[in-house]
Amino acid sequence: MTIELKYVIANVSDLPAAVAFWRDTVGLRLKFETPEWAEFDTGTTRLALQPASPANPAGTWQPGLRVSDLAAKRAELSARGVNIGGAPHEEHGFLLSLFSGPDGAPVSLSGPVAKP
Repeated sequence: MTIELKYVIANVSDLPAAVAFWRDTVGLRLKFETPEWAEFDTGTTRLALQPASPANPAGTWQPGLRVSDLAAKRAELSARGVNIGGAPHEEHGFLLSLFSGPDGAPVSLSGPVAKP
């Protein structure tokens, strides 16, 4: 099963300031921005920003992976001893799940919503 790196998510202390930095200083093209999320058009893999939280402190980064069969990948990871967390939830047209990396950092894992 192919695994794609779709997002690199930065947890930031000041979302508007971070958007301004990446857009105005670095020169990335802003795809869209909300109070809780900003996304830059950076090719196949997107740079996304979200406000920091106690679970995701400012200055930390989270990879966002995408697979074609989320249930199968979750089962595979679980069988390999990975803490895959709770049940997936639908978000922005995909099923989204979290698991923990080797140092406990979160990794998002998404897949398509199953068609009836």
